Amino acid sequence: MIGYIEGAVLQKNDEKILILVNQIGYEVLLPTIVAESFKDIAAGDAVSLFIYYYQTEKQPRPVLIGFNSDTQKDFFQRLMTVEDIGPMKAARALTIPVQDIARAIENNDLSCLQRLTGIGKRTAQKMVASLAGKLERFIVEEASSREPEYRREEISLPVIDVLVGQLGIKSAEARRMVEETLAANPSITTPEMLLEEVLRTKPK
Repeated sequence: MIGYIEGAVLQKNDEKILILVNQIGYEVLLPTIVAESFKDIAAGDAVSLFIYYYQTEKQPRPVLIGFNSDTQKDFFQRLMTVEDIGPMKAARALTIPVQDIARAIENNDLSCLQRLTGIGKRTAQKMVASLAGKLERFIVEEASSREPEYRREEISLPVIDVLVGQLGIKSAEARRMVEETLAANPSITTPEMLLEEVLRTKPK
């Protein structure tokens, strides 16, 4: 059973990504919320995903569905407990952040749920009936896990723009430099500090 993948991007599109791990390419289906977080990822970049592995008699060809966090994957699995929602339908429905879907279910917001891909009024009602009262932790956990991610992007994106636009460094290489610098220096809190450290450690 495959539960987690870490490797380099070979190919990607709006729905799938091909990840090279130990000379084997794994094709992973990406829900919309995950694909959007990968929009700036290019071939050769390092990525990691939590994986839901799906294979049945009716679906003999294995399908791997990828998530940014274990919380996203857990919510996806909860969603599949709703009648008439299988893995593929649940994956297509993840078009807005997990905490927003959880909040809509807890608040009986059928209009919000019906805006999810493949979810009609009847299915939205089933989601509320099956899951209401059980999703509060997803509202808290996913929101808190996203805050550092947003903060990291606020710091890194301006620096990547400078490296690419002013210094002519390729986008994938610029992102790698920034990510390695942030990993080595977690105390960095501003784009200015990050750019100074990237330039200081940049190979001559």
